[in-house]
Amino acid sequence: MPFAASLADFAALAREVLPPEVYDFVAGGSGAETALAANRAALDRVAVLPRMLRGIDRPRTDAPLLGRAQALPVAVAPMAYQRLVHPDGEPALAAAAGAAGVPYVASTLSSATIEQIAAAGGPVWFQLYWLRDRGMVRELVDRAQRAGCTALMLTVDVPILGPRLRDVRNGFALPPHVAAANLPGSRDDLAHAGTPGTSAVARHTSAAFASALTWSDVAWLRGRTDLPLVVKGVLDPRDAVLAADAGADAVVVSNHGGRQLDAAPAGLTMLPQVRTAVGDRCEVLVDGGISGGVDVLRALALGASGVLVGRPLLWALAVGGRAGADAAFALLAAELRDALTLAGCADPAEARDLRTITEG
Repeated sequence: MPFAASLADFAALAREVLPPEVYDFVAGGSGAETALAANRAALDRVAVLPRMLRGIDRPRTDAPLLGRAQALPVAVAPMAYQRLVHPDGEPALAAAAGAAGVPYVASTLSSATIEQIAAAGGPVWFQLYWLRDRGMVRELVDRAQRAGCTALMLTVDVPILGPRLRDVRNGFALPPHVAAANLPGSRDDLAHAGTPGTSAVARHTSAAFASALTWSDVAWLRGRTDLPLVVKGVLDPRDAVLAADAGADAVVVSNHGGRQLDAAPAGLTMLPQVRTAVGDRCEVLVDGGISGGVDVLRALALGASGVLVGRPLLWALAVGGRAGADAAFALLAAELRDALTLAGCADPAEARDLRTITEG
């Protein structure tokens, strides 16, 4: 496996091994990719004021998420169709996450079933896209509970798929060996029907997803499960308050990796306002562009309970399968430990007391 000195190194390594259209499918954002660029720019603007002479030798990295102790204040972001990048797909990344003590969030559009992913070991949260067929929504929630998933994450920022122009230019479609394994047979046929100048995945999503989701649907979902409920994809603090009102145990401040509304701000930009708006009513996580331990420290210092990490872990899977994923988690843990030490923090909880300066 190629050597990676940092978690961020896996992106360039993955580009060397993946077909260009698959790399674009993972790396790309919507529209002009303004929101995608905003995620990294927002992180780079945050400077953290380290504390000195704190007597820190080897800080702890463990932190609670949704009431359970985790080895890192990190969960694996839900990402679709992971067998696009490696034949072992979701079970391999889930197994690596379990070995690292990190929750793995299984996507509705996984290319392995909920049951296969849950059997890989470690805590698994299930991410739900609201489908037009409410009966299928009920079935997915029930399957997740029977499989032993420990939380449910509802993604609310995809009424339609954002216009991902790289996929349109590539006429991207799923290859025959990759499918939405959690959906009944033939339900993702549109995703395999490639046509020049269109995205087959976008056509499938438009046909499958319900676009008129409301907060009453969130309340309905809250009433169907006793699992911790996470609402992912809020940016406006008013929506975070509504999520808490509907019974959410956590929100994820997110612009969907820059893949939905291209005019949306970075999640990190809105994190402090969301944290203030909800107070201690629910946990607040953030994602978007996080590619190393220093980024995790930045998010904690701005008030996050934890973060979701996406593309860097998928790149690592592409480069080395399970071994690549294991290496990525080891690098992330080491980077966070270094960042905490240099900032004078004994653990992630102390990082939330750090002061920050937004530069530029």
